[in-house]
Amino acid sequence: MSEGEPMQMNEPGAHFEAGRQTGPVILDLRHISLSFGGVKALTDISFDVRQHEIRAIIGPNGAGKSSMLNVINGVYRPQQGEIVYRGEHRRNMDCYAAAKSGIARTFQNIALFKGMTVLDNIMTGRNLKMTSNFLLQALYWGPARREEIAHRHKAEEIIDFLEIQHIRKTPVGRLPYGLQKRVELGRALAAEPDILLLDEPMAGMNVEEKQDMCRFILDVNDQFGTTIVLIEHDMGVVMDISDRVVVLDYGRKIGDGTPDEVRANPEVISAYLGAAHGH
Repeated sequence: MSEGEPMQMNEPGAHFEAGRQTGPVILDLRHISLSFGGVKALTDISFDVRQHEIRAIIGPNGAGKSSMLNVINGVYRPQQGEIVYRGEHRRNMDCYAAAKSGIARTFQNIALFKGMTVLDNIMTGRNLKMTSNFLLQALYWGPARREEIAHRHKAEEIIDFLEIQHIRKTPVGRLPYGLQKRVELGRALAAEPDILLLDEPMAGMNVEEKQDMCRFILDVNDQFGTTIVLIEHDMGVVMDISDRVVVLDYGRKIGDGTPDEVRANPEVISAYLGAAHGH
């Protein structure tokens, strides 16, 4: 949603129930500030994420949403603030440490290996789980062979879960956009994350593709118990599937609460509708 766009409501026939049982706080962002040169991307932002919830980050373009995800998984290092993940206090999050500790990410722009098959792309998500040494992997012998078979089995389970069996051997570059986004979700799931960060998972999709992706996100949350933090511009989707929503505007937090609380927040309404009404 760009500045000036009204808050979209639900597409007909696309309703999903939120309100899951959530657990304790597993990720706590405290007073995060991030600048690039003299430009402030994030200013004193605090919010937390509870185990097993779907936590949405919304806001007009340029609000700092993707920057916030980049702080969570260690791409950016904030100048101020700290991250508390599973009770451990960190000044910064390191990319590799974030991945090893169970934080996976998809991107706004699809970042798949276009010449590789769907199965091979999903297998790349298993890299952090592989333990046999490089020489054994090169020889494909003994423990490495057993490990490869086990990882391939896990990849096939994800392919079944995402209902993409019919394209498992297809090079990703030949697939339509909506299926490529599904494959990218599969690659992130292959890492068996505790927290899954989704950066506009439904951008550019038609109504039917959005409904499919909503269903898969809810199933990932329900069946795998995965905690999900997502950025999404479609307010109908956000209000339907999220447990709690944090709202950013020009790098500041202007709202935080349940979908109903956020929808009724005058500052949030102003941020979305102000430009449209010339205020």
